[in-house]
Amino acid sequence: MTALTVIASIGLVAWLYLLLFNGGFWLSSEREEAEQNKYPEPKVWPRVTAVIPARNEADMLPGSLTSLVKQDYPGAFSIVLVDDQSTDGTADVARAIAAASNREITIVSGAPLPPRWTGKVWAMHQGIATASAGDAPPEYLLLTDADIGYRPDVLKSLVVGSTAKGRAMTSVMAKLKCDSLAEQWLVPAFIFFFEMLYPFRRVNRRADRTAAAAGGCMLVERTALERAGGIAGIRGALIDDCALGKLLKTQGPIWLGLSDRVLSLRPYETFEDIRRMVARSAYAQLRYSPVLLVGTVLAMLAIYVAPPALAVLAAYPANMLAAVTYLLMFIAYQPTLRFYNRSPLWGLALPLIATVYVGFTLDSAYQHVRGRGGLWKGRVQAEVGRQ
Repeated sequence: MTALTVIASIGLVAWLYLLLFNGGFWLSSEREEAEQNKYPEPKVWPRVTAVIPARNEADMLPGSLTSLVKQDYPGAFSIVLVDDQSTDGTADVARAIAAASNREITIVSGAPLPPRWTGKVWAMHQGIATASAGDAPPEYLLLTDADIGYRPDVLKSLVVGSTAKGRAMTSVMAKLKCDSLAEQWLVPAFIFFFEMLYPFRRVNRRADRTAAAAGGCMLVERTALERAGGIAGIRGALIDDCALGKLLKTQGPIWLGLSDRVLSLRPYETFEDIRRMVARSAYAQLRYSPVLLVGTVLAMLAIYVAPPALAVLAAYPANMLAAVTYLLMFIAYQPTLRFYNRSPLWGLALPLIATVYVGFTLDSAYQHVRGRGGLWKGRVQAEVGRQ
């Protein structure tokens, strides 16, 4: 057996495993829209408070905060927004929206970032403390980002699923914008790779150790969070959503799915925009390990890049094995492309797209070496994330 045949065989075995034994990740079948009609409504709707960490988000709030104000929720629902040391008038925009609303909105001026905390988690901590104060704290906290928009009945759907199944957390992966050329190229693959790393079916299976969440939308049972030690338990986490999912799965079931009704409002108009977004945390995902970095790069090249290259350049039987692997890759990508209303032909570009993500991952490691790891809105946080 030649070396090329071995490489082609490795790729084929890898894709057979991914399609058959990795939680059906590629099917994108876990959907929030099914939750509302799947379970009975609670007899008494629990109190919910949304907590929004906001750092320089003045341009996002008219869409995101307003969508929360308009939630058609039968129970008590309030909002706490933490202005995290913004310099763009975020608090002023929030106050204007609050003044025009009949919803209870509290705006907190964020305290300076203390040592060993990442910025977003510190802002969430302050918001949760404000929401939980008083004689009637909420039963649920909606931890959401300042760039996420909601259809009017989403909160109701999240609460129905959470109360019916006794979940510690219900989380939704917001549907990212997919309009610009960069977004069309790279956004569906971002979701595809995330689902590959954290198969949603496994996350949602109580007995499975796989845990994750999507930080843009996390409905958390407040007492479960308190039993787990509070948000301070992930104070230094750069990938805070998955860390919180892991923490809360020790307290009860968690659920993670996709949705057409929870929407990211932030555009990523250029490839550079997406590079910065991915590079912020990619090396943290690998636990800042050079060994894991090299292993990941080699695995990505063997699984994504080698199949089309060998299908064209290698001799039999390596070329046939590689062609079958490329076909499996193409098939696996189709449900994600349908979710984003993209042409099936984008599946042919997945090897090239994967190569771009390999470059982003290497750049993440490079930024870390430069002392700029975890850079987001002026804060370098990778060293905190390692503690």
